Amino acid sequence: MTHTVQPNNPEATPAPETTDIPAAPAPAKAPSSSALPAALKRRIPKYSDLAPLMQFKKPEFSKEARLKRASTIWELRDIAKRRTPKAPFDYTDGAAEEEITLRRARQAFLDIEFRPGILRNVSTIDLSTDILGKPSRLPVGIAPTGFTRMMQSEGEYAGSQAAEAAGIPYTLSTMGTASIEDVAAAAPNGRNWFQLYLWTDRDRSLELIERAAKAGNDTLMVTVDTAVAGARLRDVRNGMTIPPALTLKTVLDASYRPAWWFNFLTHEPLTFASLSRYTGTVADLINSMFDPTLTFGDLDWLRETWKGKLVVKGIQTVEDARRVVDHGADGVILSNHGGRQLDRAPIPFHLLPEVRQAFDADNTEAAIILDTGIMSGADIVAALAMGADFTLIGRAYLYGLMAGGRAGVDRTLQILEKDMARTMALLGVSRVSELGPDHVRLLGR
Repeated sequence: MTHTVQPNNPEATPAPETTDIPAAPAPAKAPSSSALPAALKRRIPKYSDLAPLMQFKKPEFSKEARLKRASTIWELRDIAKRRTPKAPFDYTDGAAEEEITLRRARQAFLDIEFRPGILRNVSTIDLSTDILGKPSRLPVGIAPTGFTRMMQSEGEYAGSQAAEAAGIPYTLSTMGTASIEDVAAAAPNGRNWFQLYLWTDRDRSLELIERAAKAGNDTLMVTVDTAVAGARLRDVRNGMTIPPALTLKTVLDASYRPAWWFNFLTHEPLTFASLSRYTGTVADLINSMFDPTLTFGDLDWLRETWKGKLVVKGIQTVEDARRVVDHGADGVILSNHGGRQLDRAPIPFHLLPEVRQAFDADNTEAAIILDTGIMSGADIVAALAMGADFTLIGRAYLYGLMAGGRAGVDRTLQILEKDMARTMALLGVSRVSELGPDHVRLLGR
């Protein structure tokens, strides 16, 4: 350290102590323009440079272009909502009461974490699987949906033909708007299943079973969660009837969606797989026709009557899953009816690991199929990893149908297939059979 004193001033006060600090380096000089790389020198652009960038694409408004722009099922839903009157759209999109079950079912798939493996050969992804004794090109099929031609005039014909082309099963509902025979004729090389609601009139049920067998359906899917109709409040608020009524409200709604009404009014009136005509609300139909006295004894009767594969849809507890297998079911469908019956019902994806563990402990070969909440191929992959043998889509397929008829259903399946292939490749998995619990983890909320 040093002290400095002003010269010729002996009484001067010493300056504060300082330390020897190196001087800051002088700021770097900006490089001269001649030193800049050529790519960093500004210049006036030439037309030849701009021309490749000025490729203005001609707007496309065709159905094919519209569907091609949809990359997710949610985007197909947006298109469907724009093109479909409110009452039929809400019938598809809605659920029971406060719709808590539906929201929870979709949230269940969001509350997962994938666990990818690395350095696996995923150059080829095989999405095929076997379900109920036969192959399926994808691990997903089309679930039964009622009144489908009300959503879009091609209805069950579009669904069954798209499933046939994709090599997956298609399920016709008892409340479908095309007959068993017509669907079989529309997709003669497809794998067709039939969904049955047991009625109070057993002779009518038996007639449907016999028709389904004669038409070549190899699987009977009996739905057991509709003892009474759920409170689907959107339908109540919309005044939803079968068929839709031309009121002032629906006429005003039609003015924004003329193509839907044109198709609806210029095609054959709605008919059903199980009855020729019906006028009234969906809830009234269910409450007047479906049998609230069903027991496991009725399942025994079905097992004796139906010679093909038998699956039970609407399983929501491990105990019931085991019991229906004990009564002869070849498979169970973990489902809460898409949240359309009992609000706050168990979520199939949450139930899945428990049912898989129970079936493994029982050494049963019964198939576990899952529906409700699936909106992407990643959802399907997660379900398979958690123990499902197969999955079904209902709303996802109907969004595509409402967005573009048969082409829209094709687009739904294309989106899901691409999602599944990409997700499996990123997980380091090349075949469906390789998926397991190690690939997915449920996150806490």
